[in-house]
Amino acid sequence: MSVLIVIPARYASTRYPGKPLVELTGATGVKKTLIQRSWEAAQDVRGADRVVVATDDARIREACEAFGAEVVMTSETCRNGTERCAEAAETLGGGYEIVVNLQGDAPLTPAWFIEDLVAGLRANDWAELATPVLRCEGEMLASLREDRHHGRVGGTTAVFGAGNRGLYFSKEVIPYTAESYLPHDPTPVFHHVGVYAYRPDTLADYATWPIGPLETLEGLEQLRFLENGRAVLCTEVEARGRQFWELNNPSDVPRIESMMREMGLA
Repeated sequence: MSVLIVIPARYASTRYPGKPLVELTGATGVKKTLIQRSWEAAQDVRGADRVVVATDDARIREACEAFGAEVVMTSETCRNGTERCAEAAETLGGGYEIVVNLQGDAPLTPAWFIEDLVAGLRANDWAELATPVLRCEGEMLASLREDRHHGRVGGTTAVFGAGNRGLYFSKEVIPYTAESYLPHDPTPVFHHVGVYAYRPDTLADYATWPIGPLETLEGLEQLRFLENGRAVLCTEVEARGRQFWELNNPSDVPRIESMMREMGLA
């Protein structure tokens, strides 16, 4: 019952070239690259049997090997992190019960998010992959709305139905609500956290499918699963006082560093 965590990382990001090697300053003033902080987050996950970084760039490989990470080189033709995870899992020879995709731009991902994902996938035979969703409080919803108002792609939101089966994911703020919320009020909007736990066969199938219209429009890789009729489990996770944000744009660097200082993360 083994679990492989793959951290896909590419240098040639459209929105933020060189993003994995951007340095983030923690609460103690220590600077570490984004990819190192993501790798260290993976080390805290209980029940993970192996953690690897998957990249096609020698600069990222060298940086990762310098801090002790295992690296799997993948092809430049991978169109997103899920395809890179699929190639890495195949290169490693398979044999894993669950493959986790911890995207390299999410260093604030708490270990229990991934642990809950794995547990959810094991408990729901109908699900072919699982991904975490976090109920937005008013402050988070305001941040998402502000990003969209200024034309920035910030977080992704998720809508799911009975049994927490995923219905749709979007870079727009959905579902629509006209209500105003105080900073700590719960809202009906769920922030999608860009982490995935796949069954290996489903992950292998993914790379064989063409990119569909919804994935093209939204630029969200998980929509390919929905467009091909695969069952996605949206696992609601608890923040437990932790702040969470992904690094999508240069403007996210000071935001994440501020969160790290507030949470005392070195």
